[in-house]
Order: sequence, then C-alpha cells, then structure tokens
Amino acid sequence: MLIRAQIWDTAGQERYRAITNTYYRQAIGVLLVYDIARRETFESIGKWLQEVRDHADEKVAIILVGNKNDLEHQRQVSQAEAQKFADE
Repeated sequence: MLIRAQIWDTAGQERYRAITNTYYRQAIGVLLVYDIARRETFESIGKWLQEVRDHADEKVAIILVGNKNDLEHQRQVSQAEAQKFADE
C-alpha cells in the first residue's frame, strides 16, 4: 500500500488561499495549527475551518493542534478553550 502525504505550511497567509483550495478536494485529513502564545492565530482557526468545510469532502478528518508548548509561560489560549472549540 502506498501512502502519500503532502504537508503545506501556509502560515495562514492569504496569498496561498487559491493554492490550498485545490488541495482540500483531495485531502483525507487536515491539520489546523495555532500558536498557543498568539491568540490571533487561534482566532483565525474558524476561518480556516470554514475553508475546509467549503472545499473538502464532508468526511475529511480535521485535527486541531496547539503548537509551541515550550512557550507555556506565554500562553494566551487555554487548553480548555481550545478543547471547547474542538468539541463544538
């Protein structure tokens, strides 16, 4: 069995929007990553989630990831808040 993975780090930049839309259609999984020490990255997750829902198959697996856990002392997004968003 051959498995092929493509990982695109767009850093949330709008200029990649046209490119990412075409890849959503073929995706079986999507990682939505935010920086726990930068609230604005978490607040933009809703927009990216809508992009996935608009362009990907309805059965696509979506995983929410909070990165930069080494910056716990600068945390702006609590784990509970992220968990609530993921549950909704």
